[in-house]
Amino acid sequence: MESFKKLVGDRIYLSPKGVSEEEIQKFTEWMNDFNVTDYTGRSGQITTLVGEKEWLENSVRNTENRNFNIVELNSNKLIGTIGLENIDWIQRSAVLGIFIGDANFRNNGYGTEAIKLLLEYGFKYVNLHSIRLDLLEVNERAHRCYLKCGFKDTGRSREEIFLNGKYYDKLHMDILENEFNGDYIRNKNVK
Repeated sequence: MESFKKLVGDRIYLSPKGVSEEEIQKFTEWMNDFNVTDYTGRSGQITTLVGEKEWLENSVRNTENRNFNIVELNSNKLIGTIGLENIDWIQRSAVLGIFIGDANFRNNGYGTEAIKLLLEYGFKYVNLHSIRLDLLEVNERAHRCYLKCGFKDTGRSREEIFLNGKYYDKLHMDILENEFNGDYIRNKNVK
């Protein structure tokens, strides 16, 4: 996998998403893993190598979104993905999406670091005013992570997600540019 150190943190870097065979293979594996997809609300979908390749190619061609691979700094190992999508340039808003696909890197702060890198980039370089996200109510680990990163709860959609024979609420969160403070991008030139 060819990667580029766009946003470097302490233990990871965010590299613009590509379409290498390794990425296609790894993302197809993750998108067929209930441990990943149950929390993204995509467990009912089937992801094939061909379908994932098409999705990645479309993602790379869409220059309006800011999608990145999360790569472990020392090993250059792909561990997940994060991005800003549905960017509205007039309202200066976007939707954040993230998952750590590699189980060995969950619950170790890698997601938190990736979110902080992306928030700094979104607010200080892309000039966004608000970043929002949705999550499944039972994803308590992610909820704690988002609160730690400065997101605020803004509401819920009742019984919106059907998963494993039950309906779950979808939680809504956001963070505004004036609520974010931090200096997480280590490779920036202008301090």
